[in-house]
Amino acid sequence: PGRITRVIADRIARWHKSERIAERLAFLDSVDAARAGRKASVERIPYFCSGCPHNTSTRVPEGSRALAGIGCHYMAQWMDRDTATFTQMGGEGATWIGQAPFVETPHIFQNIGDGTYYHSGLLAIRAAVAAKVNITYKLLFNDAVAMTGGQPVEGQPTVPEITRQLEGEGVRRIAVVSDEPDKYPVGARFAAGVSRHHRSELDAVQRELRDWPGVSVLIYDQTCAAEKRRRRKRGQMPDPPRRVFINETVCEGCGDCSAKSNCLSVIPVETALGRKRAIDQSSCNKDYSCLNGFCPSFVTVEGGTPRRRERPAADARPMAVPPQPDLPAIDEPYGIFVTGIGGTGVLTISAILGMAAHIEGKGVSILDMAGLAQKGGAVLSQVQIARRPEDIHAARLASGGARTIIGCDLVVTGGQETLSKVHRGTTRAVVNTHETITGDFTRNPDLAFPGRQVRQSIVEALGDNAVDFVAGTEAAVGLMGDSIATNLFMLGYAYQQGLIPLSSEAIERAIELNGVAIETSLRTFRWGRQSAHDPASIDAILHPAPVAENDRRPTESLDARIDRRAAFLSRSRNAAAARRY
Repeated sequence: PGRITRVIADRIARWHKSERIAERLAFLDSVDAARAGRKASVERIPYFCSGCPHNTSTRVPEGSRALAGIGCHYMAQWMDRDTATFTQMGGEGATWIGQAPFVETPHIFQNIGDGTYYHSGLLAIRAAVAAKVNITYKLLFNDAVAMTGGQPVEGQPTVPEITRQLEGEGVRRIAVVSDEPDKYPVGARFAAGVSRHHRSELDAVQRELRDWPGVSVLIYDQTCAAEKRRRRKRGQMPDPPRRVFINETVCEGCGDCSAKSNCLSVIPVETALGRKRAIDQSSCNKDYSCLNGFCPSFVTVEGGTPRRRERPAADARPMAVPPQPDLPAIDEPYGIFVTGIGGTGVLTISAILGMAAHIEGKGVSILDMAGLAQKGGAVLSQVQIARRPEDIHAARLASGGARTIIGCDLVVTGGQETLSKVHRGTTRAVVNTHETITGDFTRNPDLAFPGRQVRQSIVEALGDNAVDFVAGTEAAVGLMGDSIATNLFMLGYAYQQGLIPLSSEAIERAIELNGVAIETSLRTFRWGRQSAHDPASIDAILHPAPVAENDRRPTESLDARIDRRAAFLSRSRNAAAARRY
Protein backbone atom coordinates (compact mmCIF):
# COMPACT_ATOMS: atom_id res chain seq x y z
CA PRO A 1 0.00 0.00 0.00
CA GLY A 2 2.85 2.42 0.74
CA ARG A 3 4.33 1.99 -2.73
CA ILE A 4 0.92 2.30 -4.39
CA THR A 5 0.29 5.48 -2.37
CA ARG A 6 3.36 7.12 -3.89
CA VAL A 7 2.35 6.15 -7.43
CA ILE A 8 -1.15 7.58 -7.00
CA ALA A 9 0.16 10.76 -5.36
CA ASP A 10 2.59 11.28 -8.24
CA ARG A 11 -0.16 10.60 -10.79
CA ILE A 12 -2.61 13.16 -9.41
CA ALA A 13 0.04 15.74 -8.48
CA ARG A 14 -0.34 17.50 -11.83
CA TRP A 15 -3.95 18.34 -10.89
CA HIS A 16 -4.03 18.35 -7.12
CA LYS A 17 -1.61 18.78 -4.21
CA SER A 18 -2.35 19.30 -0.53
CA GLU A 19 -0.65 19.62 2.80
CA ARG A 20 -2.26 16.37 3.98
CA ILE A 21 -0.86 14.41 1.02
CA ALA A 22 2.59 15.92 1.58
CA GLU A 23 2.49 14.97 5.27
CA ARG A 24 1.45 11.42 4.43
CA LEU A 25 4.25 11.00 1.90
CA ALA A 26 6.78 12.41 4.36
CA PHE A 27 5.53 9.98 7.00
CA LEU A 28 5.89 7.00 4.64
CA ASP A 29 9.42 8.11 3.80
CA SER A 30 10.29 8.28 7.49
CA VAL A 31 8.87 4.78 8.10
CA ASP A 32 10.88 3.34 5.21
CA ALA A 33 14.04 5.10 6.37
CA ALA A 34 13.60 3.69 9.88
CA ARG A 35 13.01 0.20 8.50
CA ALA A 36 16.08 0.42 6.24
CA GLY A 37 18.25 1.28 9.23
CA ARG A 38 16.86 -1.50 11.37
CA LYS A 39 18.19 -5.02 10.85
CA ALA A 40 16.68 -7.91 12.77
CA SER A 41 19.24 -9.61 15.03
CA VAL A 42 17.31 -12.90 14.88
CA GLU A 43 14.47 -14.29 12.79
CA ARG A 44 11.68 -16.73 13.59
CA ILE A 45 11.87 -19.09 10.63
CA PRO A 46 9.63 -22.16 10.27
CA TYR A 47 11.14 -25.42 11.46
CA PHE A 48 10.31 -29.07 11.85
CA CYS A 49 8.01 -29.79 14.78
CA SER A 50 9.43 -31.46 17.87
CA GLY A 51 9.80 -35.17 17.09
CA CYS A 52 9.11 -34.67 13.37
CA PRO A 53 10.17 -37.73 11.34
CA HIS A 54 11.90 -35.37 8.88
CA ASN A 55 14.43 -34.55 11.61
CA THR A 56 15.90 -37.98 10.85
CA SER A 57 14.60 -38.87 7.39
CA THR A 58 16.05 -35.88 5.52
CA ARG A 59 19.65 -36.64 6.51
CA VAL A 60 21.93 -37.93 3.76
CA PRO A 61 25.25 -39.78 4.03
CA GLU A 62 28.49 -37.84 3.91
CA GLY A 63 29.38 -37.05 0.33
CA SER A 64 25.79 -37.15 -0.93
CA ARG A 65 23.29 -34.41 -1.60
CA ALA A 66 19.54 -34.25 -1.92
CA LEU A 67 16.87 -32.28 -3.76
CA ALA A 68 13.78 -30.90 -2.03
CA GLY A 69 10.16 -30.90 -3.13
CA ILE A 70 6.76 -29.77 -1.94
CA GLY A 71 5.92 -30.56 1.68
CA CYS A 72 7.24 -29.93 5.16
CA HIS A 73 10.55 -31.48 4.09
CA TYR A 74 11.03 -28.38 1.91
CA MET A 75 12.38 -26.75 5.07
CA ALA A 76 15.45 -29.02 4.97
CA GLN A 77 16.91 -26.46 2.55
CA TRP A 78 17.74 -24.05 5.38
CA MET A 79 19.05 -26.76 7.68
CA ASP A 80 22.38 -28.57 7.68
CA ARG A 81 21.11 -31.30 5.33
CA ASP A 82 23.03 -30.90 2.03
CA THR A 83 19.66 -30.24 0.41
CA ALA A 84 19.11 -27.57 -2.21
CA THR A 85 16.56 -26.51 -4.85
CA PHE A 86 13.00 -27.72 -5.17
CA THR A 87 10.49 -28.24 -7.92
CA GLN A 88 6.75 -28.16 -8.44
CA MET A 89 4.57 -30.94 -7.06
CA GLY A 90 4.99 -33.93 -9.33
CA GLY A 91 8.30 -32.74 -10.79
CA GLU A 92 10.49 -34.27 -8.08
CA GLY A 93 13.62 -35.72 -9.70
CA ALA A 94 12.83 -34.41 -13.18
CA THR A 95 15.57 -31.79 -12.85
CA TRP A 96 18.08 -34.59 -12.26
CA ILE A 97 17.02 -36.30 -15.49
CA GLY A 98 18.22 -33.23 -17.39
CA GLN A 99 21.24 -32.56 -15.22
CA ALA A 100 22.70 -36.06 -14.74
CA PRO A 101 24.47 -36.45 -18.12
CA PHE A 102 26.38 -33.20 -17.67
CA VAL A 103 27.78 -33.46 -14.14
CA GLU A 104 30.35 -35.64 -12.41
CA THR A 105 28.01 -36.41 -9.49
CA PRO A 106 26.93 -40.03 -10.07
CA HIS A 107 23.82 -40.10 -7.87
CA ILE A 108 21.25 -37.93 -6.14
CA PHE A 109 18.66 -38.35 -3.36
CA GLN A 110 15.23 -36.86 -4.01
CA ASN A 111 12.83 -36.21 -1.13
CA ILE A 112 9.12 -36.70 -1.89
CA GLY A 113 6.17 -36.73 0.51
CA ASP A 114 3.48 -39.40 0.53
CA GLY A 115 0.78 -36.86 -0.33
CA THR A 116 2.81 -35.58 -3.27
CA TYR A 117 3.56 -39.14 -4.38
CA TYR A 118 -0.12 -40.01 -4.54
CA HIS A 119 -1.02 -36.66 -6.13
CA SER A 120 1.40 -36.70 -9.05
CA GLY A 121 4.84 -37.71 -7.80
CA LEU A 122 4.49 -41.23 -9.18
CA LEU A 123 4.71 -39.67 -12.65
CA ALA A 124 8.16 -38.26 -11.80
CA ILE A 125 9.34 -41.66 -10.60
CA ARG A 126 8.00 -43.20 -13.81
CA ALA A 127 9.96 -40.63 -15.83
CA ALA A 128 13.16 -41.34 -13.89
CA VAL A 129 12.78 -45.09 -14.51
CA ALA A 130 12.30 -44.45 -18.22
CA ALA A 131 15.37 -42.17 -18.32
CA LYS A 132 17.49 -44.78 -16.48
CA VAL A 133 19.09 -42.19 -14.16
CA ASN A 134 20.81 -43.04 -10.89
CA ILE A 135 18.50 -41.64 -8.24
CA THR A 136 17.12 -42.71 -4.88
CA TYR A 137 13.69 -41.39 -4.05
CA LYS A 138 13.17 -40.98 -0.32
CA LEU A 139 9.42 -41.39 -0.05
CA LEU A 140 8.58 -39.80 3.29
CA PHE A 141 5.49 -41.67 4.46
CA ASN A 142 4.17 -39.75 7.49
CA ASP A 143 0.51 -40.73 7.18
CA ALA A 144 -0.83 -37.18 6.73
CA VAL A 145 -0.74 -34.12 4.52
CA ALA A 146 1.03 -32.39 7.39
CA MET A 147 1.93 -29.08 5.73
CA THR A 148 -1.69 -28.03 5.28
CA GLY A 149 -3.35 -29.32 8.43
CA GLY A 150 -2.93 -33.07 8.77
CA GLN A 151 -5.55 -34.31 6.32
CA PRO A 152 -5.37 -38.00 5.37
CA VAL A 153 -3.67 -38.75 2.05
CA GLU A 154 -6.30 -39.26 -0.64
CA GLY A 155 -6.90 -42.97 -1.10
CA GLN A 156 -5.01 -43.71 2.13
CA PRO A 157 -2.43 -46.03 0.54
CA THR A 158 -0.45 -48.35 2.79
CA VAL A 159 3.30 -48.94 2.66
CA PRO A 160 2.93 -52.50 1.27
CA GLU A 161 0.59 -51.21 -1.44
CA ILE A 162 3.07 -48.50 -2.42
CA THR A 163 5.90 -51.05 -2.72
CA ARG A 164 3.82 -53.14 -5.13
CA GLN A 165 2.92 -50.06 -7.14
CA LEU A 166 6.58 -49.06 -7.40
CA GLU A 167 7.52 -52.58 -8.43
CA GLY A 168 4.95 -52.36 -11.21
CA GLU A 169 6.56 -49.12 -12.40
CA GLY A 170 9.92 -50.84 -12.81
CA VAL A 171 11.69 -49.95 -9.54
CA ARG A 172 13.90 -52.93 -8.70
CA ARG A 173 15.29 -51.94 -5.28
CA ILE A 174 12.97 -50.83 -2.49
CA ALA A 175 13.84 -50.48 1.21
CA VAL A 176 11.47 -49.60 4.04
CA VAL A 177 12.87 -47.77 7.08
CA SER A 178 10.74 -47.13 10.16
CA ASP A 179 10.92 -46.25 13.83
CA GLU A 180 8.78 -49.38 14.33
CA PRO A 181 9.86 -51.89 11.67
CA ASP A 182 7.99 -54.73 13.38
CA LYS A 183 4.60 -53.01 13.24
CA TYR A 184 3.55 -54.52 9.92
CA PRO A 185 1.19 -57.49 10.30
CA VAL A 186 2.25 -60.99 9.45
CA GLY A 187 1.51 -61.61 5.80
CA ALA A 188 1.68 -57.93 4.81
CA ARG A 189 1.93 -58.03 1.03
CA PHE A 190 5.17 -56.23 0.34
CA ALA A 191 6.66 -56.40 -3.14
CA ALA A 192 9.25 -59.10 -3.71
CA GLY A 193 12.71 -58.28 -2.41
CA VAL A 194 11.69 -55.36 -0.16
CA SER A 195 14.00 -55.06 2.86
CA ARG A 196 12.87 -53.62 6.18
CA HIS A 197 15.09 -51.73 8.62
CA HIS A 198 15.03 -49.74 11.83
CA ARG A 199 15.69 -46.02 11.43
CA SER A 200 19.00 -46.45 13.26
CA GLU A 201 20.21 -48.18 10.06
CA LEU A 202 19.23 -45.25 7.84
CA ASP A 203 22.77 -44.16 6.99
CA ALA A 204 23.89 -47.67 6.02
CA VAL A 205 20.77 -48.26 3.92
CA GLN A 206 21.28 -44.99 2.08
CA ARG A 207 24.93 -45.80 1.38
CA GLU A 208 23.85 -49.09 -0.19
CA LEU A 209 21.10 -47.50 -2.30
CA ARG A 210 23.32 -44.74 -3.69
CA ASP A 211 25.48 -47.48 -5.27
CA TRP A 212 22.44 -49.17 -6.81
CA PRO A 213 22.32 -48.55 -10.60
CA GLY A 214 19.12 -46.92 -11.80
CA VAL A 215 16.12 -45.90 -9.69
CA SER A 216 15.78 -47.06 -6.09
CA VAL A 217 13.24 -46.03 -3.47
CA LEU A 218 13.61 -45.72 0.29
CA ILE A 219 10.24 -45.47 2.05
CA TYR A 220 10.73 -43.77 5.42
CA ASP A 221 7.66 -44.71 7.46
CA GLN A 222 7.06 -42.68 10.63
CA THR A 223 3.85 -40.92 11.60
CA CYS A 224 3.81 -37.10 11.61
CA ALA A 225 4.64 -35.84 15.11
CA ALA A 226 1.80 -33.30 15.12
CA GLU A 227 -0.67 -36.03 14.14
CA LYS A 228 0.68 -38.31 16.84
CA ARG A 229 0.04 -35.58 19.38
CA ARG A 230 -3.51 -35.03 18.15
CA ARG A 231 -4.34 -38.72 18.03
CA ARG A 232 -2.92 -39.36 21.49
CA LYS A 233 -5.05 -36.57 22.92
CA ARG A 234 -8.12 -38.14 21.28
CA GLY A 235 -7.25 -41.63 22.50
CA GLN A 236 -6.71 -42.85 18.93
CA MET A 237 -3.04 -43.77 19.43
CA PRO A 238 -1.16 -45.18 22.42
CA ASP A 239 0.72 -42.58 24.43
CA PRO A 240 4.12 -44.06 25.39
CA PRO A 241 4.57 -44.03 29.18
CA ARG A 242 8.24 -43.08 28.80
CA ARG A 243 9.57 -39.54 29.27
CA VAL A 244 13.07 -38.17 28.83
CA PHE A 245 14.74 -35.68 31.18
CA ILE A 246 18.22 -34.18 31.37
CA ASN A 247 20.17 -34.07 34.63
CA GLU A 248 21.49 -30.51 34.51
CA THR A 249 24.23 -31.32 37.01
CA VAL A 250 25.73 -33.84 34.59
CA CYS A 251 24.99 -31.94 31.36
CA GLU A 252 27.97 -30.01 29.99
CA GLY A 253 26.03 -28.12 27.32
CA CYS A 254 27.84 -29.65 24.34
CA GLY A 255 24.67 -29.73 22.23
CA ASP A 256 25.16 -33.21 20.79
CA CYS A 257 21.57 -34.08 21.73
CA SER A 258 20.37 -31.18 19.55
CA ALA A 259 22.70 -32.19 16.72
CA LYS A 260 21.43 -35.78 16.78
CA SER A 261 17.72 -34.96 17.15
CA ASN A 262 17.38 -31.55 15.42
CA CYS A 263 14.54 -31.11 17.92
CA LEU A 264 13.18 -27.83 19.26
CA SER A 265 12.07 -29.49 22.50
CA VAL A 266 15.73 -29.60 23.55
CA ILE A 267 16.00 -26.13 25.04
CA PRO A 268 18.82 -24.14 26.65
CA VAL A 269 18.90 -23.54 30.39
CA GLU A 270 21.18 -20.78 31.67
CA THR A 271 22.83 -21.57 35.00
CA ALA A 272 25.67 -20.21 37.08
CA LEU A 273 27.76 -23.10 35.76
CA GLY A 274 27.07 -22.21 32.15
CA ARG A 275 24.48 -23.18 29.58
CA LYS A 276 22.84 -26.56 30.11
CA ARG A 277 20.00 -28.38 28.35
CA ALA A 278 16.48 -29.43 29.31
CA ILE A 279 13.59 -31.21 27.60
CA ASP A 280 10.47 -29.07 27.26
CA GLN A 281 7.89 -31.59 28.45
CA SER A 282 4.94 -29.57 27.16
CA SER A 283 6.15 -29.70 23.54
CA CYS A 284 7.98 -33.06 23.51
CA ASN A 285 6.32 -35.55 21.17
CA LYS A 286 8.29 -38.53 22.49
CA ASP A 287 10.43 -39.24 19.45
CA TYR A 288 13.38 -40.10 21.73
CA SER A 289 16.00 -39.34 19.05
CA CYS A 290 17.71 -36.97 21.53
CA LEU A 291 18.85 -40.12 23.36
CA ASN A 292 21.20 -40.74 20.43
CA GLY A 293 23.36 -37.92 21.79
CA PHE A 294 26.66 -39.10 23.22
CA CYS A 295 25.84 -38.07 26.76
CA PRO A 296 25.41 -39.60 30.23
CA SER A 297 23.07 -36.86 31.47
CA PHE A 298 19.82 -38.36 30.13
CA VAL A 299 17.30 -39.87 32.50
CA THR A 300 14.26 -41.81 31.28
CA VAL A 301 11.21 -42.15 33.49
CA GLU A 302 8.76 -44.98 32.87
CA GLY A 303 5.14 -44.40 33.80
CA GLY A 304 5.60 -40.97 35.33
CA THR A 305 3.87 -37.75 34.33
CA PRO A 306 5.08 -34.18 34.89
CA ARG A 307 3.77 -32.84 38.18
CA ARG A 308 1.31 -30.03 37.69
CA ARG A 309 1.86 -26.89 39.68
CA GLU A 310 -0.53 -26.74 42.60
CA ARG A 311 -3.28 -24.21 42.16
CA PRO A 312 -2.49 -21.04 44.12
CA ALA A 313 -4.72 -20.38 47.08
CA ALA A 314 -6.16 -17.31 45.37
CA ASP A 315 -7.22 -19.49 42.45
CA ALA A 316 -9.91 -21.17 44.53
CA ARG A 317 -11.57 -17.86 45.38
CA PRO A 318 -13.59 -15.64 43.05
CA MET A 319 -11.28 -13.32 41.13
CA ALA A 320 -11.46 -9.61 41.76
CA VAL A 321 -12.88 -7.77 38.76
CA PRO A 322 -10.57 -4.89 37.77
CA PRO A 323 -12.22 -1.57 36.94
CA GLN A 324 -13.17 -1.06 33.32
CA PRO A 325 -10.46 0.83 31.41
CA ASP A 326 -11.13 3.82 29.22
CA LEU A 327 -11.63 2.33 25.78
CA PRO A 328 -10.07 4.03 22.76
CA ALA A 329 -12.27 5.91 20.31
CA ILE A 330 -12.75 4.57 16.80
CA ASP A 331 -13.48 7.70 14.81
CA GLU A 332 -11.40 5.98 12.13
CA PRO A 333 -10.50 2.28 11.74
CA TYR A 334 -8.48 1.08 14.72
CA GLY A 335 -5.57 -1.19 13.80
CA ILE A 336 -4.41 -4.04 16.04
CA PHE A 337 -1.34 -6.07 15.06
CA VAL A 338 -0.98 -9.47 16.76
CA THR A 339 2.35 -11.32 16.55
CA GLY A 340 3.40 -14.75 17.72
CA ILE A 341 4.61 -18.24 16.93
CA GLY A 342 2.72 -20.69 14.76
CA GLY A 343 0.80 -23.34 16.64
CA THR A 344 0.34 -21.35 19.85
CA GLY A 345 -3.09 -19.87 19.14
CA VAL A 346 -2.26 -16.46 17.66
CA LEU A 347 -5.05 -16.69 15.09
CA THR A 348 -7.45 -17.57 17.89
CA ILE A 349 -6.83 -14.10 19.35
CA SER A 350 -7.69 -12.35 16.10
CA ALA A 351 -10.76 -14.55 15.66
CA ILE A 352 -11.98 -13.69 19.17
CA LEU A 353 -11.49 -9.99 18.49
CA GLY A 354 -13.37 -10.33 15.21
CA MET A 355 -16.31 -12.10 16.83
CA ALA A 356 -16.41 -9.58 19.69
CA ALA A 357 -16.59 -6.73 17.17
CA HIS A 358 -19.37 -8.56 15.33
CA ILE A 359 -21.28 -9.00 18.59
CA GLU A 360 -21.13 -5.24 19.17
CA GLY A 361 -22.29 -4.52 15.63
CA LYS A 362 -19.01 -2.94 14.60
CA GLY A 363 -17.12 -3.33 11.35
CA VAL A 364 -14.12 -5.63 11.42
CA SER A 365 -11.54 -7.01 9.04
CA ILE A 366 -8.91 -9.67 9.76
CA LEU A 367 -5.88 -10.52 7.63
CA ASP A 368 -3.85 -13.47 8.89
CA MET A 369 -0.32 -13.97 7.58
CA ALA A 370 0.54 -17.57 8.35
CA GLY A 371 2.57 -19.27 5.60
CA LEU A 372 4.50 -22.16 7.17
CA ALA A 373 3.67 -20.71 10.56
CA GLN A 374 2.14 -23.93 11.82
CA LYS A 375 5.71 -25.22 11.82
CA GLY A 376 6.83 -22.74 14.45
CA GLY A 377 7.34 -19.80 12.13
CA ALA A 378 6.13 -16.23 12.52
CA VAL A 379 2.40 -15.47 12.60
CA LEU A 380 1.14 -11.96 11.94
CA SER A 381 -2.52 -11.07 12.27
CA GLN A 382 -3.87 -7.68 11.25
CA VAL A 383 -7.19 -6.67 12.79
CA GLN A 384 -9.11 -3.50 12.03
CA ILE A 385 -12.17 -2.40 14.00
CA ALA A 386 -14.45 0.43 12.90
CA ARG A 387 -17.87 1.82 13.67
CA ARG A 388 -19.23 0.44 10.40
CA PRO A 389 -17.95 -2.17 7.93
CA GLU A 390 -17.88 0.40 5.11
CA ASP A 391 -15.38 2.51 7.07
CA ILE A 392 -12.67 -0.12 6.43
CA HIS A 393 -11.10 0.31 3.01
CA ALA A 394 -8.27 -2.28 3.06
CA ALA A 395 -7.58 -5.44 5.02
CA ARG A 396 -3.85 -4.85 5.28
CA LEU A 397 -2.65 -2.28 7.79
CA ALA A 398 -0.76 0.51 6.07
CA SER A 399 2.73 1.56 7.17
CA GLY A 400 2.39 3.04 10.65
CA GLY A 401 -1.24 1.91 10.79
CA ALA A 402 -1.19 -0.07 14.02
CA ARG A 403 -2.58 1.59 17.12
CA THR A 404 -1.93 -1.51 19.26
CA ILE A 405 0.70 -4.24 19.07
CA ILE A 406 -0.05 -7.44 21.01
CA GLY A 407 3.37 -9.08 20.92
CA CYS A 408 3.03 -12.69 21.96
CA ASP A 409 6.58 -13.46 20.81
CA LEU A 410 9.57 -11.19 21.33
CA VAL A 411 11.36 -12.16 18.10
CA VAL A 412 8.39 -11.66 15.77
CA THR A 413 7.47 -8.40 17.47
CA GLY A 414 10.98 -7.07 16.93
CA GLY A 415 10.95 -7.98 13.23
CA GLN A 416 10.84 -5.47 10.39
CA GLU A 417 7.34 -6.46 9.28
CA THR A 418 5.93 -5.63 12.72
CA LEU A 419 7.90 -2.45 13.33
CA SER A 420 6.95 -1.08 9.91
CA LYS A 421 3.36 -0.88 11.21
CA VAL A 422 4.15 1.35 14.20
CA HIS A 423 3.78 5.12 14.38
CA ARG A 424 5.92 6.62 17.11
CA GLY A 425 3.73 8.69 19.36
CA THR A 426 0.55 6.81 18.38
CA THR A 427 1.24 3.07 18.61
CA ARG A 428 1.39 1.30 21.96
CA ALA A 429 2.54 -2.26 22.55
CA VAL A 430 2.43 -5.01 25.13
CA VAL A 431 5.19 -7.55 24.50
CA ASN A 432 5.86 -10.97 26.00
CA THR A 433 9.46 -11.12 27.22
CA HIS A 434 9.80 -14.92 27.15
CA GLU A 435 12.82 -15.92 25.05
CA THR A 436 11.69 -18.87 22.93
CA ILE A 437 14.60 -20.37 21.02
CA THR A 438 14.69 -20.47 17.24
CA GLY A 439 15.67 -23.32 14.93
CA ASP A 440 19.20 -21.90 14.70
CA PHE A 441 19.87 -23.21 18.21
CA THR A 442 19.80 -26.83 16.99
CA ARG A 443 22.85 -26.09 14.83
CA ASN A 444 24.64 -23.62 17.08
CA PRO A 445 24.71 -24.85 20.70
CA ASP A 446 26.35 -21.62 21.90
CA LEU A 447 23.86 -19.32 20.17
CA ALA A 448 23.04 -16.40 22.44
CA PHE A 449 19.46 -15.21 22.34
CA PRO A 450 19.63 -11.48 21.53
CA GLY A 451 16.78 -10.52 23.84
CA ARG A 452 18.30 -7.22 24.89
CA GLN A 453 18.88 -6.11 21.29
CA VAL A 454 15.35 -7.08 20.25
CA ARG A 455 13.80 -5.17 23.15
CA GLN A 456 15.96 -2.17 22.33
CA SER A 457 14.77 -2.22 18.71
CA ILE A 458 11.16 -2.21 19.86
CA VAL A 459 11.75 0.67 22.27
CA GLU A 460 13.58 2.70 19.62
CA ALA A 461 10.68 2.25 17.20
CA LEU A 462 7.85 3.10 19.63
CA GLY A 463 9.42 5.20 22.40
CA ASP A 464 10.24 4.46 26.04
CA ASN A 465 6.74 5.03 27.39
CA ALA A 466 4.85 3.22 24.64
CA VAL A 467 5.89 -0.37 25.44
CA ASP A 468 4.97 -2.67 28.33
CA PHE A 469 7.24 -5.70 28.53
CA VAL A 470 5.35 -8.51 30.29
CA ALA A 471 6.53 -11.93 31.48
CA GLY A 472 3.46 -13.43 29.85
CA THR A 473 4.60 -17.02 29.41
CA GLU A 474 5.92 -17.29 32.95
CA ALA A 475 2.65 -15.87 34.31
CA ALA A 476 0.53 -18.18 32.14
CA VAL A 477 2.45 -21.27 33.25
CA GLY A 478 2.40 -20.20 36.89
CA LEU A 479 -1.29 -19.27 36.96
CA MET A 480 -2.80 -21.75 34.50
CA GLY A 481 -0.17 -24.49 34.32
CA ASP A 482 0.28 -24.28 30.53
CA SER A 483 2.22 -21.97 28.21
CA ILE A 484 -0.57 -22.21 25.64
CA ALA A 485 -2.49 -19.72 27.82
CA THR A 486 0.08 -16.98 27.08
CA ASN A 487 -1.71 -15.30 24.18
CA LEU A 488 -5.04 -14.88 25.96
CA PHE A 489 -3.17 -13.57 28.98
CA MET A 490 -1.53 -10.95 26.75
CA LEU A 491 -4.93 -10.03 25.27
CA GLY A 492 -6.31 -9.46 28.78
CA TYR A 493 -3.30 -7.32 29.66
CA ALA A 494 -3.71 -5.21 26.51
CA TYR A 495 -7.43 -4.79 27.18
CA GLN A 496 -6.91 -3.53 30.71
CA GLN A 497 -4.38 -1.02 29.39
CA GLY A 498 -7.16 0.49 27.29
CA LEU A 499 -5.73 -0.71 23.99
CA ILE A 500 -8.73 -2.67 22.65
CA PRO A 501 -11.85 -0.73 21.47
CA LEU A 502 -14.27 -3.46 22.57
CA SER A 503 -16.09 -4.25 25.79
CA SER A 504 -14.92 -7.05 28.06
CA GLU A 505 -18.44 -8.52 27.86
CA ALA A 506 -18.18 -8.89 24.09
CA ILE A 507 -14.68 -10.42 24.30
CA GLU A 508 -15.77 -12.93 26.94
CA ARG A 509 -18.86 -13.82 24.91
CA ALA A 510 -16.59 -14.44 21.90
CA ILE A 511 -14.44 -16.73 24.06
CA GLU A 512 -17.56 -18.67 25.02
CA LEU A 513 -18.63 -18.96 21.37
CA ASN A 514 -15.19 -20.28 20.48
CA GLY A 515 -16.16 -23.29 22.55
CA VAL A 516 -12.66 -24.47 23.52
CA ALA A 517 -11.64 -24.72 27.20
CA ILE A 518 -14.12 -21.94 27.98
CA GLU A 519 -13.62 -21.64 31.73
CA THR A 520 -9.84 -21.83 31.46
CA SER A 521 -9.80 -19.26 28.65
CA LEU A 522 -12.04 -16.83 30.52
CA ARG A 523 -9.92 -17.15 33.63
CA THR A 524 -6.74 -16.57 31.62
CA PHE A 525 -8.17 -13.41 30.04
CA ARG A 526 -9.16 -12.12 33.48
CA TRP A 527 -5.74 -12.94 34.93
CA GLY A 528 -4.21 -10.83 32.18
CA ARG A 529 -6.48 -7.94 33.11
CA GLN A 530 -5.60 -8.35 36.78
CA SER A 531 -1.89 -8.36 35.97
CA ALA A 532 -2.18 -5.01 34.20
CA HIS A 533 -4.30 -3.53 36.99
CA ASP A 534 -2.43 -4.88 40.01
CA PRO A 535 0.87 -6.56 39.07
CA ALA A 536 1.88 -6.89 42.72
CA SER A 537 -1.05 -9.24 43.41
CA ILE A 538 0.02 -11.52 40.55
CA ASP A 539 3.62 -11.47 41.68
CA ALA A 540 2.54 -12.45 45.19
CA ILE A 541 0.77 -15.53 43.75
CA LEU A 542 3.64 -16.53 41.48
CA HIS A 543 6.35 -15.86 44.09
CA PRO A 544 4.80 -16.29 47.55
CA ALA A 545 8.26 -16.29 49.16
CA PRO A 546 11.63 -14.83 48.19
CA VAL A 547 13.36 -17.05 45.68
CA ALA A 548 16.43 -18.66 47.22
CA GLU A 549 19.66 -18.18 45.35
CA ASN A 550 20.52 -21.27 43.34
CA ASP A 551 22.47 -22.31 40.27
CA ARG A 552 19.84 -20.72 38.01
CA ARG A 553 20.50 -17.29 39.54
CA PRO A 554 24.15 -16.49 38.86
CA THR A 555 25.56 -13.83 41.13
CA GLU A 556 27.91 -11.03 40.13
CA SER A 557 30.15 -11.66 43.11
CA LEU A 558 33.19 -13.82 42.33
CA ASP A 559 33.63 -14.78 45.98
CA ALA A 560 30.01 -15.90 46.22
CA ARG A 561 30.40 -18.01 43.08
CA ILE A 562 33.52 -19.66 44.48
CA ASP A 563 31.87 -20.34 47.84
CA ARG A 564 28.79 -21.88 46.22
CA ARG A 565 30.83 -24.11 43.92
CA ALA A 566 33.11 -25.20 46.75
CA ALA A 567 30.07 -26.12 48.83
CA PHE A 568 28.73 -28.11 45.89
CA LEU A 569 32.03 -30.02 45.60
CA SER A 570 31.96 -30.74 49.31
CA ARG A 571 28.50 -32.27 49.00
CA SER A 572 29.09 -34.19 45.77
CA ARG A 573 32.74 -35.20 46.28
CA ASN A 574 34.56 -34.32 49.49
CA ALA A 575 36.18 -31.45 51.37
CA ALA A 576 39.56 -32.11 49.76
CA ALA A 577 38.12 -31.54 46.28
CA ALA A 578 36.59 -28.29 47.48
CA ARG A 579 39.90 -27.13 48.94
CA ARG A 580 41.75 -27.93 45.70
CA TYR A 581 39.15 -25.95 43.79
